[in-house]
Amino acid sequence: IQQVFKQLFYMINAIALNNLLLRKDVCSWSTGMQLRFNISQLEEWLHGKNLQQSGAAQTLEPLIQAAQLLQLKKKTAEDAEAICSLCTSLTTQQIVKILNLYTPVNEFEERVTVAFIRNIQKQLQERNEPPQLLLDFKHMFPVLFPFNPSAITMDSIHLPASLNLDFLNKV
Repeated sequence: IQQVFKQLFYMINAIALNNLLLRKDVCSWSTGMQLRFNISQLEEWLHGKNLQQSGAAQTLEPLIQAAQLLQLKKKTAEDAEAICSLCTSLTTQQIVKILNLYTPVNEFEERVTVAFIRNIQKQLQERNEPPQLLLDFKHMFPVLFPFNPSAITMDSIHLPASLNLDFLNKV
């Protein structure tokens, strides 16, 4: 069950983040607030179902950071440093794309300046990461089966002749 929810939450993360990276109309402060609220509801649900150890909440980390990026101030060098230290699960390309797509929805917000984006790129240039923009929402986590050793010894097992396993020999 834990593995199923980890996979499901990864797919939610990948699809939501990819939509954010491809649609200018959703890159705003209010979308960041809505995303953060929805993610907190998912995390609360995981906690209520005792699935916090499943790793499902960790798969949402890029989406959480993208939502926080939309909510942060984007003006000063200190803001740029805060963004760089906060967005560790996002690639440089993803951060720059979100900043480029950021669209103010009211008169109190301002567009992100080109100089600010260049400052971010300069600070993040030492990261060694693959040039990846979109997440692969078809990525599959390996299925893990727990090993539970049996108390029955192999020499005490009797194989019925009807199974036609004559090629097996006791050693």
